[in-house]
Amino acid sequence: MSSRTGFDLGQYGYKTMPKDLTKEEKRLLSSVFHQVDLGGKGILSREDLKIAIAEIFGYKPSKLEADHLMKSYGDNTGLSLPMFMSAMTEKISKADKDGDIRHTFMAFDSQCHGFLTAEDLEKAVSCVAPHIPNHSIQSAFRELDRDGDGRVSYKDFDSMMKYNKSEHL
Repeated sequence: MSSRTGFDLGQYGYKTMPKDLTKEEKRLLSSVFHQVDLGGKGILSREDLKIAIAEIFGYKPSKLEADHLMKSYGDNTGLSLPMFMSAMTEKISKADKDGDIRHTFMAFDSQCHGFLTAEDLEKAVSCVAPHIPNHSIQSAFRELDRDGDGRVSYKDFDSMMKYNKSEHL
């Protein structure tokens, strides 16, 4: 299912375009493969694959997902390193890049209004960093609240989370 449209467009011939992995991503995948391949067999079993996915993506895949990957990318013996790299490249391509930002916004928006108030920000910051003074939180909120209406929209929050200070110096 597409994270953008909410529809499974694969049945109509649309496919996710696999992206090229960065050197860091390739190193991570190779490292995890060798770390999980305890016997040094050069092949990952279904259980090994589940552990590797948990290491890379932070969740334990279902038996169904692991079986699907084994069937789609592996052979009867398991997944070799090149097969594993292909399977993980597709999973990385499909990953929701803005998911962390969206989840963070939703955690801050405790009342589920669809926007953040100064109180929402104070409550969230007090839980994770109680030593930050209230005036600093208020100042940060005023900077995020571009139109001064006492609310920070998801768009403004997303923009702030993606802001790269070094590009603007």
